Amino acid sequence: MALERPPENEASPSRRSLIGLTRDELAAELIGFGERPQAARMRARQLWHWIYHHGAKTFEPMSSIARPMRDALAAAYSLDRPVIAREQRSIDGTRKWLLRFDDGQEAETVYIPEEDRGAVCISSQVGCALTCKFCHTGTQRLVRNLGAREIVSQFLVARDSYGEWPSPSGERLLSNIVMMGMGEPLFNFDNVAKALTIIMDSEGISISRRRITLSTAGVVPLMERCGEELNVNLAVSLHAVTDELRDEIVPINRKYPIAQLIEACRRYPGASNARRITFEYVMLKGVNDSPADAKALVKLIAGIPAKINLIPFNPWPGAPYECSTDEAIARFAGIVNRAGYSSPVRTPRGRDILAACGQLKSASQRAPRRNSVGERAADAPAGT
Repeated sequence: MALERPPENEASPSRRSLIGLTRDELAAELIGFGERPQAARMRARQLWHWIYHHGAKTFEPMSSIARPMRDALAAAYSLDRPVIAREQRSIDGTRKWLLRFDDGQEAETVYIPEEDRGAVCISSQVGCALTCKFCHTGTQRLVRNLGAREIVSQFLVARDSYGEWPSPSGERLLSNIVMMGMGEPLFNFDNVAKALTIIMDSEGISISRRRITLSTAGVVPLMERCGEELNVNLAVSLHAVTDELRDEIVPINRKYPIAQLIEACRRYPGASNARRITFEYVMLKGVNDSPADAKALVKLIAGIPAKINLIPFNPWPGAPYECSTDEAIARFAGIVNRAGYSSPVRTPRGRDILAACGQLKSASQRAPRRNSVGERAADAPAGT
């Protein structure tokens, strides 16, 4: 299956943002700004601490940096967040932000609270190329990849909203990150890896890799690299146990069929009984929820340290499916449990604000391509 290649560049503000730069890039930027190399490394560490530990939005509160330097930095650089175009709150406490980036494109970020912790669901792309049939995001054409700055900034916005600065050393409201928002993270691996490396840095935001889960629909060639370079928890959007059905509802299966995907899961670095792979399985009435499907599922993943998240289908306007009945879900879960696999049924959160799994979507559209004389390219999407 041919998948379109998204534009790689994120929008550039008039003043360059320092958010999303690695430590080395930040030091290099300061050298270009006129600092000597040794001083630049020291200054970069100071800035890192203020940006990612204290959550500074401007250079003004950076008291460890002399006033003339702060003024000079403020004239040349920015620490701006994306604009919150819309914020919605669910009756269950879930919170969703529609964030607008410098080029006007938008993506959604969700905070899902639990009793003693909470997860921030972060997007990796504007739109998505996967067109999974049960997913609202899949009805939106892929617009572009998000840059590392835009990915990190989603977590900063969530932290700002809850005032959770400086970075707590103990219990946190925003304790976990799930790369399960809009887009396929492994189709934007370099930017996602850069952003998560910044988020995991112990002198800044300091979220442990054990509290980060990356979800993929099955980009097999990059799964092993993800484990080796990031070593975060892996979630696999499986949703079907035969190639025939998965080809239909998760079209990337036509390129990387189930046998290849399961083999990549067996090889995933760090997978163990203590760090199980999560298989995500959306429950679709009369489609994939039979006892035979459950038995085939446990046979398929036999020997893999895993748990299965059963996800009641979350409807959206025009959705082609219905959610399985409670009885069918309970029967399915019972078969999986008796086979020795944990199979929690995910409680839908934020359905009333379209913030639940598979419901995210923005109105962003991909700009039409233009030919050398500025006319619309023949393959540009209509209506954009």
